[in-house]
Amino acid sequence: MEDYKNVCEDKPADPAKEVRPAKAKHIVREYLESIIIAVLLAMVIRTFIVQAFKIPSGSMEDTLAIGDHLLVNKFIYGTKIPGLEGRILKIRSPKRGDVIVFEYPEDPTKDFIKRVIGVPGDVVEVRDKRVYVNGKLYTNPHEVHKEPDTVPKEYNPRDFKDPVTVPADSYFVMGDNRDRSYDSRFWGFVKMDKIKGLAFIKYWSWDKDKMRPRFNAIGKLID
Repeated sequence: MEDYKNVCEDKPADPAKEVRPAKAKHIVREYLESIIIAVLLAMVIRTFIVQAFKIPSGSMEDTLAIGDHLLVNKFIYGTKIPGLEGRILKIRSPKRGDVIVFEYPEDPTKDFIKRVIGVPGDVVEVRDKRVYVNGKLYTNPHEVHKEPDTVPKEYNPRDFKDPVTVPADSYFVMGDNRDRSYDSRFWGFVKMDKIKGLAFIKYWSWDKDKMRPRFNAIGKLID
């Protein structure tokens, strides 16, 4: 034992060699923990609170332009828990005039954005481009018509659609660019469980034709 003690004392350990690996390992662990926490927070925020979307088409012009980037409130209509039916902690239901993001009924892998026109129980009709809800003319200050022609209902329901009653837990939606929007007039209603949230603000906007940001749109609330 005495000899062993002497050998150990004759060759003391290099403090730098002992500390460096431990310190490096500690730093790596801290970085990994920070990354994992950040990822988990991002997943929680994206799933339950707010999510970013980009506008790829002109169906909501001039309210939303191609290249607008939006934030969508995902909890106002209630939080969806993966694997469970229904929603919890709902603040309110969608109402007429809301701009919503939802899964396209004919292809759930795609997200659409439209404005709510009819809520459950409403009777919606389109006559000569004009929208009637429950027999009364329904106008929205954001709607635009960019096509001068009128399409007969024998060809498609863009300008003429017979009265339809919105079913329970469903909504009738239309684009603000009424003549260039593929919406409930063509493919029917949006189920409540397919709605992702309420679009509420533009956080970025890029005009690809002019190759510059639309500074006047950034930070603008969506109404």
